[in-house]
Amino acid sequence: MMLDVAIIGAGPTGLACAIEALRSNLQILVFDKGSICDSIRRFPVGMTFFSTPEQLELGGIPFTTSNIRPTRIESLQYYRLVAQRLGIPLQLYTRVRHITRNSDSFLLDTDRGVWTTRFVIVATGYFDHTNRLGVEGEDLPHVRHYYTEAFEYSGTRVLVVGGKNSAVEAALDLWRHGATVALVHRRPTLGESVKYWLRPDIENRIRNGEISAYFSTVVRRITPDGVELERLDTGERWYDEYDFILLQIGYRPDAEFLRRCGVEVDPHTLIPRYNPETFETNVPGLYVAGSVMCGCETWNIFIENGRSHARPILADIRWRCGASEHSASSRPTSPA
Repeated sequence: MMLDVAIIGAGPTGLACAIEALRSNLQILVFDKGSICDSIRRFPVGMTFFSTPEQLELGGIPFTTSNIRPTRIESLQYYRLVAQRLGIPLQLYTRVRHITRNSDSFLLDTDRGVWTTRFVIVATGYFDHTNRLGVEGEDLPHVRHYYTEAFEYSGTRVLVVGGKNSAVEAALDLWRHGATVALVHRRPTLGESVKYWLRPDIENRIRNGEISAYFSTVVRRITPDGVELERLDTGERWYDEYDFILLQIGYRPDAEFLRRCGVEVDPHTLIPRYNPETFETNVPGLYVAGSVMCGCETWNIFIENGRSHARPILADIRWRCGASEHSASSRPTSPA
């Protein structure tokens, strides 16, 4: 059986696209190499969203929470409920290896079989691919690119690399659970986007000497026992011993997967080529949605605005379905 739409990614944006497609009576299937909202599942256990529940809602289903801002667990429960209540067809724990365009359809080659579909929406986000320092020792076993919870690190010395929300949250959580924490950031100050309730907390910890902080400083080399650091403004270098190195320096989309599908990707920004009104890429019938579109500029697209991509994408798919059957004359403009 041929699908009308295959959606790659079962995060909030992929679910939003699925909801819009189901409302258009299209035959769909949502693929994900992991669970529903797998990226959120792998967020730090105690994480709180910056957004309010209303900004994260899908399909008109209210997101109720006892807090002003929802937690990771509440979000996972909510999106699971949305998928269950709306009957979204899911093909989980299935990795899409390659997408091939034929004359009027696509072949999806996965590790669990092959599917045929008329249209494809790639909504894979960027959390699976971390930015790298590019230094010696980065792949040693005590170097971590993801942070889940603090108890693993209690009683140890941890160097957190980064200066935005993920680094700040990890440093505070580690300190509160008994780790000796230092923070290294290549910029002179913490990032401007640090959540307003976190900034005074981390600044007070640094001011009191409870968390060490090295600004305008970079990691030059990692060894099994520590790191070599360098001050960018003075060139001074020194070596400190740490039990763990936690790299919280951001993420980027899987540009190689997009290229394998035929999508043109800017070599510098990693932003795919797409129509800003319909989100269709240079591959006819293949669309991108959500934060996979933002390349290295991951501060531009979040759940709040990524979920809105579903409407213009599905409007264009509906038009194309109608055009093929009824010879429609013009495409709709992007919905407001």
